[in-house]
Amino acid sequence: MDNQSAVSGAAQGTAVPEDFAVVMDAELRVMAWSAGARALLGHTPDDVVGRPAADLLSADLPHSAGRHLSAGEPWTSDVALRHRDGDRVVARLRGTPLPTGGTRPLWLVTGAAVTYASGPSTADAAELWDLTLAQLPLSVAVYDRRARFVACNQVMSRAMGLTSDEMKGLTLTEIQASHEQMDLLQRQVLRTGDAIHSEQQPSRAPGEVQDHAWSVYLTPLKDPGGSVRGLSALVIDTTEQYWARRRLEALNEASVRIGSTLDVTRTAEELAEVAVSGFADFVAVDLLESVVRGDEPEPVSPTGPVVLARCARASVLPGCPESVVPVGETITRPPQSPAAWALRTGRGTRHRMGDPVLREWLAESPARGEAVRRYGMHSVLLVPLRARGVTLGLVYLVRHRTPEVFNDDDLLLAEEIAARAAVSIDNARRYTQERRTALALQRSLLPERLPTATAVDLAYRYLPAGSASGVGGDWFDVIPLSGGRVALVVGDVVGHGIHASATMGRLRTAVRTLADVDLAPDELLTQLDDLVVRLDREEGPDARGSTGGAPGEVGATCLYAVYDPVSCTCRLARAGHPPPALVAPDGTVRFLDLPAGPPLGVGGLPFEAVEVELQEGSVLALYTDGLIEAADRDIDRGLGLLRDALSHPPAGLEAICDQVVRKVIPAAPADDIVLLLARTSALDADRVHTWRLPTDPALVAGARRMASDQLTAWGLDELAFATELIVSELVTNAIRYGTAPIELRLMRGDSLICEVSDGSNSAPHLRRARSFDEGGRGLLLVAQLAERWGSRQTPSGKTIWAELPLPG
Repeated sequence: MDNQSAVSGAAQGTAVPEDFAVVMDAELRVMAWSAGARALLGHTPDDVVGRPAADLLSADLPHSAGRHLSAGEPWTSDVALRHRDGDRVVARLRGTPLPTGGTRPLWLVTGAAVTYASGPSTADAAELWDLTLAQLPLSVAVYDRRARFVACNQVMSRAMGLTSDEMKGLTLTEIQASHEQMDLLQRQVLRTGDAIHSEQQPSRAPGEVQDHAWSVYLTPLKDPGGSVRGLSALVIDTTEQYWARRRLEALNEASVRIGSTLDVTRTAEELAEVAVSGFADFVAVDLLESVVRGDEPEPVSPTGPVVLARCARASVLPGCPESVVPVGETITRPPQSPAAWALRTGRGTRHRMGDPVLREWLAESPARGEAVRRYGMHSVLLVPLRARGVTLGLVYLVRHRTPEVFNDDDLLLAEEIAARAAVSIDNARRYTQERRTALALQRSLLPERLPTATAVDLAYRYLPAGSASGVGGDWFDVIPLSGGRVALVVGDVVGHGIHASATMGRLRTAVRTLADVDLAPDELLTQLDDLVVRLDREEGPDARGSTGGAPGEVGATCLYAVYDPVSCTCRLARAGHPPPALVAPDGTVRFLDLPAGPPLGVGGLPFEAVEVELQEGSVLALYTDGLIEAADRDIDRGLGLLRDALSHPPAGLEAICDQVVRKVIPAAPADDIVLLLARTSALDADRVHTWRLPTDPALVAGARRMASDQLTAWGLDELAFATELIVSELVTNAIRYGTAPIELRLMRGDSLICEVSDGSNSAPHLRRARSFDEGGRGLLLVAQLAERWGSRQTPSGKTIWAELPLPG
């Protein structure tokens, strides 16, 4: 049965409430949801606003409705909807395009008029249409050809604080003088006959008690002859979207601006400056005294007071008049204070100034209480600065000019910014001039220990340069990926000294972030190349400590490899980096013939990945140019020495590292040296099982049963319940939303891995979702059950995976 038949063959259509109204944006996401829509389908506005309207369908739109929708034309059709409790609801709906001035319109979806045997009267249809516009949960107004007010609906009247009769015949400027710019836009629409879309910054409408951001659509109203008779104004409250964008902008700005230097105080100042850029109105950063001195952070006493030093502050008001503690002063926080509690627990807190715990704290300092009253502070976030499991200090974020109080989303954003800043502060702490050197910085940015991975055995050597030019920017990393795979990374930043080490840290962080997205090696290097180009343009010669300088001075080389122990293949790409060496199990050595690729920072040139099959027990050697280059020999001589050192190697990887160091490294290396060895392993066939599944929902139970039987064979009956639920959800989603071929794969490695693959590439790009993230249907359950989960693109489609820890 096709979709048209599925709808028409359903039960009798449900009566649609008169006030049913839904507004969708050009991407067909729900923007507004009326009380009638809630009555019909049971969803609240919070449930559906921002979601694709397709999520509310129990079957595809009939063909005729879909064709009119794609063409931007009005349509009327029976539509199969899904109630919040899962029931199927068939309703007759009408879709009306709302022009926006762009290529695609907004859509107003209402209940369609019922077809009576004698036909509806024009008066009844007009009355229902008038009721729909009057009760539409969006602000709508109509102006005549002279830009004078004609009529509006109830929502617009409430927002303006005036009745339609009070505004009738007035221009927008006469209604409120502050709307002069919008009045000019209205006159432009009347003059040109072209629609205009305008995004308005947060402001307070006359009938509102707080600021709102608005999206305004001004559309000309034309008679059949094409003459402009007036205009309509559709105003949509986009305050939540505005603040969501501001939070993302703040997070992006934090990534770019925080950590530009290795000075503790300057990093704290950057954190304060970023936080007041549209997020908070006053920010103060306090650090433990031991952190300011450059020592290891002292543990916070569970019962005693905490001594902090005010390192930075920033405000939207000149001079930070709200602050009662000057920069550089030492502060003692009592053990029962909110600040001490946040430092002890390592958890951020959100407070109103009227909270009992804050009232008691404010009462201890008359100056602090007076500042709160004078500047109207109404909410505060206390967020600890933690890095590498150690507490470094505390950041206070206060609002007084921004009317909206901090909410839970603001707290999450503050914790993310603080976490990034804490890493930068801790790096700077390690490298203060009196107590740290550039070598300590570089060592802190390298992995403290290599991860344990089923796919490979690992060993490495990092040897800093012994020359007066200072340590360079060499780095390496080993990143566990989904499906038991592992990524191996080696890179080298151009130059030496503090700036090279800091750039190395930023690139390594970027590589880890991009690896989490599961990009292919060539795509990852392309993204990393764009980042290096941007860093070079943003920093300029002054930030690099030189007076001349030219673009291109920030550069790096990199080799990125991904090994899959199931297929025993390794996919590699390099950006101007020396080629890796491969030692076969029989001891023969060859350098892999990979396209060299341009160094990072050149920009605009492609990278190419190569896939290589590796025998189990092969050793892959990744290294930086400092290993093979020296002033007294050329690169070919260095490669020859490396080949000899790797030929017929000792049994252990550590012994191989020692042999390479002894035979290849020059006596006084002028550059940093990194050597990373990885001996490949393969997952035995009995530890990987794959099933090809037909696209039949009835076979989901069979998939669960096969997975349960396999767990029994592996002795993992404890994981059967969770695994069956995950398999059920992922296979159902693949059958419902994906395309053939569909495969289920179970792997037993360091953890139990469940993967479902299909031929579609339209999966949501969710990575490592937490319990508070929203996903597709059933994905929240997967997120609750799995230790981690995500999705990745494959050459044939996509794979969604979930991992469960093994018992014990």
